[in-house]
Amino acid sequence: MQEERWIKHYSNFQKILLIGEGDFSFSACLANAFGSAANMVATSLDNKDDHFRPPVAVHLCFISMVLDKHSTAKANLETLHMLDCTIGHKVDAHSMRKHPLLKTRRFDRIVFNFPHAGFLYRVRGEHDEYQIQLHQEVVRGFLQSARHMLTKNGEIHVTHKTSNPFSKWEVQKLAQEAGLCLVEEVLFSKADYPGYHNKKGYGRKTNKTFHVGECSTFKFTALTSV
Repeated sequence: MQEERWIKHYSNFQKILLIGEGDFSFSACLANAFGSAANMVATSLDNKDDHFRPPVAVHLCFISMVLDKHSTAKANLETLHMLDCTIGHKVDAHSMRKHPLLKTRRFDRIVFNFPHAGFLYRVRGEHDEYQIQLHQEVVRGFLQSARHMLTKNGEIHVTHKTSNPFSKWEVQKLAQEAGLCLVEEVLFSKADYPGYHNKKGYGRKTNKTFHVGECSTFKFTALTSV
């Protein structure tokens, strides 16, 4: 009989979907803790194919090559493959429930760490009102799509900074508008996830980490069945 293994909020007995992975280090961390990733689907918006050149942007972020953006991704992807993880590239958080890899699946945990819209309008400043609206649109679309992909008692987890001006994203309000209710807010610590590197994912410093600071994992569940 398989032994249940936990790392913080996550168990190898749960069906877990990870969205918006950067270098796939968070997924690899879970997989290593479990000793297997057969229960996991890890995805990114980026494309793995070195020869792919997208003609247009997808929502608020440009598809780019994950191996070019993140030098640490190769080792993490190899670990995930070895541990039987299902891996998806070009998975858009807004339309993911219609993605061929995901449309027939339901998950106990759907995880999006540090969602971000990128800097298509950097001239305005990261925390300009319009830029904040772009960030909110990323989160809103994710929550609306994820709500339809939960098992009966499934949860959506969003890890997000809680200090000003990040609090202006109003993640809890966006969740309520999407038909979700807050189960719990838990302080987030990178130390709980050995090997996890939170990547910027945009600009010329995509392989750099950023200061986490004050942040929480928000756990949401659906108000009604879907």
